[in-house]
Amino acid sequence: MLSPVLVWLIIGSIFCIMELIFPTAFVELMMGLSAILVAGFALFIPYDNVLIILWMLFSVGLIFLTKKYVLTNKKETLLLEESEAITISSIEPGKIGQVMYEGSSWSAICSDESLEIPPEEAVYIVSRKGNILSVLPKKFV
Repeated sequence: MLSPVLVWLIIGSIFCIMELIFPTAFVELMMGLSAILVAGFALFIPYDNVLIILWMLFSVGLIFLTKKYVLTNKKETLLLEESEAITISSIEPGKIGQVMYEGSSWSAICSDESLEIPPEEAVYIVSRKGNILSVLPKKFV
């Protein structure tokens, strides 16, 4: 029969290898490292239920720490100062419309929430937040 330490080392190794094969943003790697850490605790704690709970706690903790400190948010893409687009649909005040930018349709909102931009109007791109462009009509810039 396998000792609990060896079982946890095998489980940890399998999770670490799975991360190499199926990348999951370090989730499997953290679960594997947690299992290896629990293998150390298995030398002193003979209760399987306690070891499983420790493994779950370590896994969740390491996953959240990895997401918070290791995986940083992507920086916003810098747009050129004179980026231009054409509205596809009207952009009503405070609402999202569609613009054609670099050959693709993008969601856009007017930077000045009191303006309405009609379709087929040339606009300047002021900023980008996620996949929504903030625009201003060319005639007002």
